[in-house]
Amino acid sequence: MTIKINKKITAYNVVTEEDKAKAEDAATAASTRSAEVVQLGEPLSRPDKLVGNTYKIKTPVTEHALYITINDVIMNEGTPQEHRRPFEIFINSKNMEHFQWIVALTRVMSAVFRKGGDITFLVEELHSVFDPRGGYFKKGGKYIPSLVAEIGEVVEQHLQEIGMLKKPGPDEHQKKLIAEKRAEYLERQTQDSETEGSENSAFPPGAQLCGKCHTKAAIIMDGCLTCLNCGESKCG
Repeated sequence: MTIKINKKITAYNVVTEEDKAKAEDAATAASTRSAEVVQLGEPLSRPDKLVGNTYKIKTPVTEHALYITINDVIMNEGTPQEHRRPFEIFINSKNMEHFQWIVALTRVMSAVFRKGGDITFLVEELHSVFDPRGGYFKKGGKYIPSLVAEIGEVVEQHLQEIGMLKKPGPDEHQKKLIAEKRAEYLERQTQDSETEGSENSAFPPGAQLCGKCHTKAAIIMDGCLTCLNCGESKCG
């Protein structure tokens, strides 16, 4: 093959077999680096003994109670940095209706636990699952959108108990304001002896669902919708 050069030649260089080999080695190394898999953390190995808690939940959507067991592994044992983190989760029940997807869910969650790193995002992900047939209210008036969200409630409670999540709640000023609002509201309602059913709730009958804490504890006070559980107010 003939190549015609139309420009004036000012310099030249002879490519040797050694230069070709170096170029091939550099290309191979570059492709190898691009194909490397970056591990975010080493998976935890299972020790012979684990500590954990078992939680019982009874919901209107299941005939039998669910028993959720979360086992923890102790990290940095015997040091000032000693702490617990979830390692595996099991869910057991007499009801076999949800068996397949519950087993799949617990295996995926256990794999996330063992991978290490931040696992608190699971709480939000589980809470955001909604049942197309509708949710239900727990004792105390809190709305639960699905059975999966109920499992998320248990995971959140466990993470709070072992210190991986901070328990949400109003500060001292908000607690004082809530107590004052509740006392004022109950005082107004003492004149009315009629009740609106037998709702098992610690909050006044007829309270609305709070959009922040999902509890039927929001009432109208001084023309403003105020939650008696978390202190959320439409008036700021």
